[in-house]
This record gives sequence, C-alpha cells and structure tokens, in this order.
Amino acid sequence: MTQHDLAGLGWSAHFARQIQSDETPARISAVRRDRLEALSPQGPLSLMTTRETGGFAVGDWVVYADHRVERRLEPLTSIGRRAAGEEAKGQIIATNVDTLGIVTSCNADFNPARLERYLAICAAGGALPLIILTKADLATDAEDYRQRAQRLSPLATAVAINACDPEDVARLEPWCRNGQTLALVGSSGVGKTTIQNSLTGIADATQGIREDDAKGRHTTTSRALRPTLAGGWLIDTPGMRELRLTDAADGIDQVFADITELANACRFSDCRHETEPGCAVLSAIEDGRLDPARFARWQKLQREDQYNTEAVHEAHARYRRFSKMAKAGRERSDFKRRGWEG
Repeated sequence: MTQHDLAGLGWSAHFARQIQSDETPARISAVRRDRLEALSPQGPLSLMTTRETGGFAVGDWVVYADHRVERRLEPLTSIGRRAAGEEAKGQIIATNVDTLGIVTSCNADFNPARLERYLAICAAGGALPLIILTKADLATDAEDYRQRAQRLSPLATAVAINACDPEDVARLEPWCRNGQTLALVGSSGVGKTTIQNSLTGIADATQGIREDDAKGRHTTTSRALRPTLAGGWLIDTPGMRELRLTDAADGIDQVFADITELANACRFSDCRHETEPGCAVLSAIEDGRLDPARFARWQKLQREDQYNTEAVHEAHARYRRFSKMAKAGRERSDFKRRGWEG
C-alpha cells in the first residue's frame, strides 16, 4: 500500500489540537473483533486495545504506542444511528467523513422517505450530503429522479450516474481527493461496490440484478477505509435494513428547513400543527406551498427520533447507575478484605 503523510490521510488542525508533540497518531481503516487495522505515515498497522473494538469506528483517529491504542481522538464528524434490534444503543457507522454519499437508483429503489432519513443522519453528523442516483442509463428520465432528490434538502447535491461506466463514476472524484473522505451508504444492491471499484481500482466482487425488485445483490459485508485513485479516501458500508434515527433533531431541522421556518411562524410557540388557529404549517398545506406527504414524513421522523433518543439515553443512565453500584460494591468488598487481613 502506498504510504501517505498525515494530511494525505485526512489529518487537520482539529486533530492536531488534541495531541502532544511526542504522541503518534494513526487512522483506523478497519475494525476487527480482536484488533484495529490502521494507517499512518509509517505504513499500515495492526493495533491492540484495552477496550472493546466496538468502541471504535472506521475513520477514527487514535494515538498509539508500541502497537497499542492509548486513546481515541474526538472526531470531526460522526455518522450514526440507533443500532438494529431491540437493544437501545447507538451505533457509529463511520467517523471523520467529509461527504456522505447516499446511494439509490433510478428505479423502484428510489424512496424519498428513506432518503430523508439518510439526509437527517448526515446533517446530524456534520458531513456534507451527496445523493448518488445509479442506473441512470436504464431510466426513462434520470433527470426527473435527480431533480426529485435535489428538492428533498437544501443541503444536498444530487448526481445521476451509470455506475458501470468508469468515466461517469469519475464525476464523483471531487468529493474524494486531496485527503477528503467519502462514505457510501444505501440499500443493498444499488451499486455502492461498483462505485467503490471505479474510484479505488479495487476489484471487489459484484453481483447481478435481481429480476423481482430491480436491485443488485448484496456484496459488502464490512466497512473499510480505502484509498481512492484521486488521492482521497472511501468508506463503503453494508446495506442497512434498519435505519432508525437517534440524536438527530438538529439534522431533521436542517433537512426540513422549509417546515421548520413555517413552524417558527405559528401563532403559538407550542403549536402541534393540528387544529390550532394561526398555524403557518396548516396554512401552507391548504394553499399548496407545502406537500402534506412531506409534512407527515417530518412528523414521523421527529416522533421516532425523540423516542429512540430517550430510549438510548435512559439505557446509558441505567448502565452508569449499575456501574456505580458495582464499583461501590467492589470497594466495600475490598475494604472488608483489607480489614480482615489487618
């Protein structure tokens, strides 16, 4: 693997402020069950850690010594969600991502509600959103898909490409050059791995289209930080069946800035936008300025985020209380033991 200096790995003043002059940083490129793979100006590394590797994410910067992680640096951006399953906890998808590439396709996979979820997660995490519409060569009107995606958020840029055409995929290079990191997220089979192959030159296996739902078959099974041919970095992620928001209130406000602005103009500050007089949101729906379907999606995401955020925070609080009780119990036990020994 080609060696890179710190700037080429994505290092910035944000991280430099967090270390001492005698400390050595590295960037996590893959998270294994028992170790962390990392990149540094000295080359690739395999690092051990005293904590569970699940506490780290691809894209993290860490300080290490003697092939052991000493501490994790505070990330500049962090893309996360509520973890799949019943357990109430957050899951970090990737960190220190400059641009989040939200990949969908110009066919039945195109889903505004799901795209808005990704956009909210992206905004909450601090990254720039890029909506990548694949299979443009197979669509009757790819530009219509692109415009519909573009209208979903004032923050987003939308591009329609043929993922199987390397020259067309090269249009994404401005988002992954000069040490910048582009992460790809989206449903299984929309072309993330094909895009990765073109941008990195790595020939991972890809599979054909399923006839029943116009999707490709799932190929990516884990996250990894890979160098791009343009001089930046790319993180491909497995397709996610569940995409539940948590701690994304600010992201929702940014994606739905049009509704947020209307809500601020309501007569009552606690307006629920149902039957209240002077409701600017209902007025906008009545006169056609606001799509009622978009308003309903906004309400749904707000409710879901509030519920999941409260559940995760309550779970963290319970864990902290349990940890304090366990620590107090150990201290009492140690005190008694020492007393008996004396």
